[in-house]
Amino acid sequence: MDSLFGLSHNATLLVWTLIAIVFLIIMIAKYKWNPFVTLLISALMLGLLAGMDPQEVIKSVTGGLGGTLGTIAIVIALGTMLGKMMAESGGAEKIATTLVDRFGQKRVHWAMMIVGFIVGIPVFFEVGVILLIPIVFTVARKTNMSLLKIGIPILAGLSTVHGLVPPHPAPMIAIDAYGANLGKTILYSILIGLPTAIIAGPLFGKFIGNRIDVSPPADLAEQFAAKEARQLPGFGITLFTILLPVILMLIGSIAIIIDPDGTSSITHFCEFIGHEIIALLISAVFAFFSLGFARGFSKEDVSRFTSECLAPTATIILIIGGGGAFKQVLINSGVGTAIGEMATQANVNIILFAWLVAALIRVATGSATVAMTTAAGIVTPILAMNPGTNVELVVLATGAGSLVLSHVNDAGFWMVKEFFNMSVTQTLKSWTAMETILSVVGLIFILLLSTVV
Repeated sequence: MDSLFGLSHNATLLVWTLIAIVFLIIMIAKYKWNPFVTLLISALMLGLLAGMDPQEVIKSVTGGLGGTLGTIAIVIALGTMLGKMMAESGGAEKIATTLVDRFGQKRVHWAMMIVGFIVGIPVFFEVGVILLIPIVFTVARKTNMSLLKIGIPILAGLSTVHGLVPPHPAPMIAIDAYGANLGKTILYSILIGLPTAIIAGPLFGKFIGNRIDVSPPADLAEQFAAKEARQLPGFGITLFTILLPVILMLIGSIAIIIDPDGTSSITHFCEFIGHEIIALLISAVFAFFSLGFARGFSKEDVSRFTSECLAPTATIILIIGGGGAFKQVLINSGVGTAIGEMATQANVNIILFAWLVAALIRVATGSATVAMTTAAGIVTPILAMNPGTNVELVVLATGAGSLVLSHVNDAGFWMVKEFFNMSVTQTLKSWTAMETILSVVGLIFILLLSTVV
């Protein structure tokens, strides 16, 4: 199908892509179809419309799915296990109570943002919310502060890490697709993430907390208040366990910077332990001891925790795989190159383009992960045509775009609404506004950093 209504080949391919993306969005957002199934159908549809051989379409779909999940599935599984050990041992609670004691009651909302940021590193956003909600309720009750003043900073910390900081799946997908450097991305993500989380978290939280007064749902507050007293792990060992994967990845990246030719065997070793899979594997096994056996859990307990936590990740892993299949069809059908050529001719700022593509898909589908995987497929060919671009900042721009304007089609929106006992309007004014501030402020910082690096 070379041309449509006399359009050029590139323009025709873009029309088919648009139809496939609109189909994807409508089926997920309006008809509530399963995102994985919809992504697969959209990928097949796009390949056939673009004139690919049916067998080639199937190859692209299976290749894209397998290629994307190769690393990501392992990252998700190990990260989830690490988060589960933190939850069961009381490590998250320990970090929160220690920071509240250190910061004092007046600055407790700053401590909450740091808790969200640290705890969010090894766990999914949804898991982080479930882990930290008891702490939000406890701190709000102890300090007699507005629930949103305590809660928004934690949500901002979790959300920032979810969208910007590796080894989270969303940024890892883009790092993989764009061929970005992991260590540099971690460094830039912390440089950009912290000030962004401060503005959207403690600063906005204080503002909105004074305007919306909510109290936690009675049954939940009761359930969390009646927790059995238990001996919590030490602050130092908990913090070290959570940050271990990031430390190992940074060691790997620093070794490569010091010895770029990789001549020394020490560099090879550092590179090995700094690979995201090895870093997370070491950290997960370390957590079995530091937050498991050392806390008095039996081997049966640790085995049960690590099996239990994997079931909820199946859907996320499949969606990411579906996004990878869609991305591969975009590339193999020549659509990616067509978009790349047109964006290059139009002289679009790539950082801004990556943010915009991810933002549009996020608003339409409600999923940061779908936004990230689909945007990665659209942006990758443009990067190939612009060799001078700072790809690490494009990764972060895609991540920031995937956070924008969470509303009624996002599961996270309903989760926050229920936990904080808010109306839809209150959730839009607090949670949706916070996510949008995160996304836009993040983009501004990324553009500022791009003028320096």
